[in-house]
Amino acid sequence: MYVIVGTVDYLADQLRQDLLKVIPTEEQTMNVGSYDMETTPVAVALDDAMSAPFFGERRLVFINHPYFLTGENKKNKVDHDLDALQKYFEQPEPDTILVMMAPYDKLDARKKLVKTLKKQATMIEINQVSEQETQSYVQTALKEKQITMAPDAFQELLNRTDGQLGLIMAQLPKLMIYAAQSQRIDLPAVQALVTKSLTQNVFDLVNHVLRYQTQAAVELYHDLVTAQEAPLKINAILLGQFRLLLQVKILARAGYSQGSLASTLKVHPYRVKLAMQTVRQFNQDALRAAYLGLLDTEVQMKTTQRDPELLFELFMVQFVNDRRALRRAN
Repeated sequence: MYVIVGTVDYLADQLRQDLLKVIPTEEQTMNVGSYDMETTPVAVALDDAMSAPFFGERRLVFINHPYFLTGENKKNKVDHDLDALQKYFEQPEPDTILVMMAPYDKLDARKKLVKTLKKQATMIEINQVSEQETQSYVQTALKEKQITMAPDAFQELLNRTDGQLGLIMAQLPKLMIYAAQSQRIDLPAVQALVTKSLTQNVFDLVNHVLRYQTQAAVELYHDLVTAQEAPLKINAILLGQFRLLLQVKILARAGYSQGSLASTLKVHPYRVKLAMQTVRQFNQDALRAAYLGLLDTEVQMKTTQRDPELLFELFMVQFVNDRRALRRAN
């Protein structure tokens, strides 16, 4: 039995493909099963797992989204026979490879099912991938095609994908096509072919706000709204980013390293790296003022009929005026 826990979809898919290789291609139709616990009772998957292989040596069964191994409560949840699952965990079928695909940050270690799995199964965690590991995956994929990537191009690729390995690997095929003749991916290629994520656009917006660049901030906010991004969603991500900056600023002063910050705050290491670079340039008062101002903006978005773009413009005006007043007072 295997338990694959974590939110890095690319690595989960790679592990799934590696496990599928155990079953010969011609046998997979009859000896491979995959069941989603959000829609299918676990008893159906167990019936498959307890069946003898059909003209083969092994049976492979994937149990996807086993939310009952976490503390998560599902509405309209499927009726699962967890007692039967517990019995299977205690006495698994020797000819069946059972794989729990758990795309969660962690499992609930207090649950009997999880305690049994930790004793009986191989646990594989794929929650966080460092920048160095991400670069290694990219280089390996490029090396197979004899293609290289300029350092500034890789950095821009990281920026535009928030350092998410799955997003990065999904962008590589079109970048490789671009580099088919030159055998090199450069910065202009990434800028032209890889669209910035909403989070990255919001990160740019954060920098405009903190640098009191009212026109640039308002124009970017307008572009995001024009691109059909919901104002409440934009504001929520802005708030989350400023909350992260405040947390990083405070904890870094307390001596936390980049690695310990990522694990403590349960945030992707690349986001922490960018946050640490940002907070070095700004004081805590400015971060707090921006956070509180955006919090007030969110309240007004939810409780009034005022235009969200106007509310953001008013936030920027107030933020800049507060800075000027503080300078005059000093």
